[in-house]
Amino acid sequence: MTETSEKIDYSKTLNLPQTEFPMRAGLPQKEPETVARWQEMDLYRLLREDAAGRPQFVLHDGPPYANGNIHIGHALNKVLKDVITRSFQMRGYDSNYVPGWDCHGLPIEWKIEEQYRAKGKNKDEVPVNEFRKECREFAAHWIAVQTGEFQRLGIEGDFKQPYTTMNFHAEARIAGELLKFARSGQLYRGSKPVMWSVVERTALAEAEVEYHDHESDTIWVKFPVAAGPTETQGTFVVIWTTTPWTIPGNRAISYSPRISYGLYEVTAAENDFGPQPGEKLIFADALAEESFAKAKLGYKRLRDVSADELGAVTCAHPLRGLGGGYDFAVPLIAGDHVTDDAGTGFVHTAPGHGREDFDAWMDAASSLRDRGIDPAIPFTVDDGGYFTKDAPGLGPDREGGAARVIDDKGKKGDANDAVIKALIGTNTLFARGRLKHSYPHSWRSKKPIIFRNTPQWFVHMDKDLGDASTLRTRALKAIDATRFVPAAGQARLRAMIEDRPDWVLSRQRAWGVPICVFADEDGNVLNDDAVNQRILDAFEAEGADAWFAEGARERFLAEKANEPWTQVMDILDVWFDSGSSHTFTLEDRPDLKWPADVYLEGSDQHRGWFHSSLLESCGTRGRAPYDTVITHGFTMDEEGRKMSKSLGNTVVPQEIMNKSGADILRLWVMTTDYWEDQRLGQNVIQTNIDAYRKLRNTTRWMLGTLAHDTGEDVALADMPELERLMLNRLAELDELVRKGYDNFDFKRITRSLLDFMVLELSAFYFDVRKDALYCDAPSSLRRKASLQVVRKLFDCLVTWLAPMLPFTTEEAWLERYPDARSVHLAQFPQIPAEWRDAALAEKWRKIRQVRRVVTGALEIERKDKTIGSSLEAAPVVYVTDAELQTAIADRDMAEICIVSGIDIRHETPPENAFTLEEVPGVGVVFARAGGQKCARSWRYTDDVGSDPAFPDVSARDAAALRELQALGRL
Repeated sequence: MTETSEKIDYSKTLNLPQTEFPMRAGLPQKEPETVARWQEMDLYRLLREDAAGRPQFVLHDGPPYANGNIHIGHALNKVLKDVITRSFQMRGYDSNYVPGWDCHGLPIEWKIEEQYRAKGKNKDEVPVNEFRKECREFAAHWIAVQTGEFQRLGIEGDFKQPYTTMNFHAEARIAGELLKFARSGQLYRGSKPVMWSVVERTALAEAEVEYHDHESDTIWVKFPVAAGPTETQGTFVVIWTTTPWTIPGNRAISYSPRISYGLYEVTAAENDFGPQPGEKLIFADALAEESFAKAKLGYKRLRDVSADELGAVTCAHPLRGLGGGYDFAVPLIAGDHVTDDAGTGFVHTAPGHGREDFDAWMDAASSLRDRGIDPAIPFTVDDGGYFTKDAPGLGPDREGGAARVIDDKGKKGDANDAVIKALIGTNTLFARGRLKHSYPHSWRSKKPIIFRNTPQWFVHMDKDLGDASTLRTRALKAIDATRFVPAAGQARLRAMIEDRPDWVLSRQRAWGVPICVFADEDGNVLNDDAVNQRILDAFEAEGADAWFAEGARERFLAEKANEPWTQVMDILDVWFDSGSSHTFTLEDRPDLKWPADVYLEGSDQHRGWFHSSLLESCGTRGRAPYDTVITHGFTMDEEGRKMSKSLGNTVVPQEIMNKSGADILRLWVMTTDYWEDQRLGQNVIQTNIDAYRKLRNTTRWMLGTLAHDTGEDVALADMPELERLMLNRLAELDELVRKGYDNFDFKRITRSLLDFMVLELSAFYFDVRKDALYCDAPSSLRRKASLQVVRKLFDCLVTWLAPMLPFTTEEAWLERYPDARSVHLAQFPQIPAEWRDAALAEKWRKIRQVRRVVTGALEIERKDKTIGSSLEAAPVVYVTDAELQTAIADRDMAEICIVSGIDIRHETPPENAFTLEEVPGVGVVFARAGGQKCARSWRYTDDVGSDPAFPDVSARDAAALRELQALGRL
């Protein structure tokens, strides 16, 4: 050994990876620093400046509610939106994201009322605008909190100028949209059964109701036949209901001409109360047996009862005489909603307490009048759930006061028991029971609601709008013109629009935009342009508080103040607020456009924001405010259960970010089938942490290797096949990534890139090329080409992943390009068409099949500790498959398989050869490498010592050392 070689530390002559990019991410510490940097550099402004003049892509933000810390649903939603806007921004668009907040309505009002109750204050004694001011301040506080939490997630948008529904301009625009409905005649005051929250003292919309299991009292009630065909005299029509408290509101019984009915006689009774032998009752034939069994009665069928007979029957009310009331006829009317699936085949019809009841009653109004029946609908229950004077004997005239359906805490009141007791008193109770079923609850208070007939403000769904269209037909047409992701969302929204009743807009609360119209006693709205303009000007300058200020009526009516116009004090459904958000954002902001390219929310918003935005825009503009609707599911725990505090299975995004980092949470979002319900828990998080580590380590290796990159390029034609293969893969992935982002299919992108980085780069390409990259001479074309490809790989992978993992990719980008502003200001690289080479890809698919068999054989030797490194092997490879023989014919398979030597034979492998069933025609027999081990590259070769100046290295390594020596680097 020469003096020169003795002094050389060969490890220092290798181009080993060098980088400050740490293996341990430390995301919880680094990410907040990155957020601060982005804010300091005003990244949002830079994005807008860079995007100036590009085509716009706008995702309009569905506003979260400003009343608490964000939860995992917020995190999922906002990450999806952020990935979409970033991906379009990095593909040549001006993709501006403006976050928004829903600020009005009951949840905030409820919180302020809770604070009042805790302090012993009475809300009714507080001036309304003082109360509204506290609501506004509450919302502003939580907007600030949520802004910080969204930014911590890595969400990039105009958080300095978001939209809020309580902004004065927004309130003016919301009011203006309402007035458009009023001017076009779509707004009307009506009296219909609406979903009513006794606990919250307000009407509710479809989107504000959710269904939970609830145990109800059920009763079968006998209605005595008062008039009709002779054969029906002295009989009873029996109904079944799960809401006994609605019996005082009964005005009819609905039947179906499609159902077979019969007259039945009681033949035996187990009880000495209730129906007795000899009583005759009419039932649907399919339900008679079940009903008689419930009442523990024997029976016999006497004859058919035809639909014509039923149509001629009039009954007496079962509570006739109670409190001196109910002395009116109860007609039988045909109804399409009647079935013989359950009950008796007759539907108790209380038009003040059910939509189908109301519709059936109103449809029959003309014929009812012909029969001498007043079609007026009673108001039997007030806003507190108490019976009124329209329920004689059960209302204020009742001993002990009015019975109550539901109390202030949402518990069952005494109304059902009072009604049942009264029915027993009139001997009209056939049977009773209990039923556990799905029942509507307020989504805020989580308490049961009731259906109650009240005067409210509605928007017509089926009124002719002057162009032979209605709001319903416009909305259905708009749905057909909208892209839905997933496609099933289209059918879901269409079904909701097809079946929905008129849109109830009014709420009996204080915090929100008022229904700022004046009406006469008949509900006719004052349509006066001057009055409307004064209202809108005031709202623009002072906000909607102007409506509630002292003297508001006189101020707005001006010269009409002496006319008998009443100022409506109800407020708008908050879904109208958020449904109008497209007007004061997309239309009014010059940095956005109308309609939006995308609306994205949870699947519950088919009945919420998607729905209200569609109706609002179709009613005022004739089309939807969006071109695409994307829906995500809900997040469950790891066992598929709904998250709830009571179960202790909630996952809090703040905890994940503080422990593991926002990029881990974002990676989870990207790897889920977000269109469906997803699962999340510690095991799922750990799976994503493991995947992230692999991704990060691959990125780290690229950065370390690129520390030696001089930027030299090798012409494509001069590149080795392996490098051209990687460029072909980048071209294939570029198409996949762009299509994936266009289709909002993030899981496909993430899975493909992770597999590529782990299986094709780390376990194959980088593994094969480490020897050349570390050991080849500076002049090596193979090494230069490989560095060039690693450079391309890095640029593509980091930018492709940037929308998904903004923190990690920013860190990697700045490590590679210290003078760069941000990876998020970059664009996806343009991939040359000539990189595509399908024939080469097919050839290397076959080469890698042979390699799989070799590496499989060596893995066994490694596990048996026969060898420590694959470089200690020189296997014999038997290849009998002609196509595989051709593929590997001119390849250095020793380099590709990372062995020191290889013997390829076109012979049938011996019986002891290692084979893989999925790669027929290849067998491998292990053999140990001959020659000496190179002290620099660790390969075993026969030419170690061929250069006397470097006697312990191979000829290749000696040549590299001489080149380094000549460059003064040795």
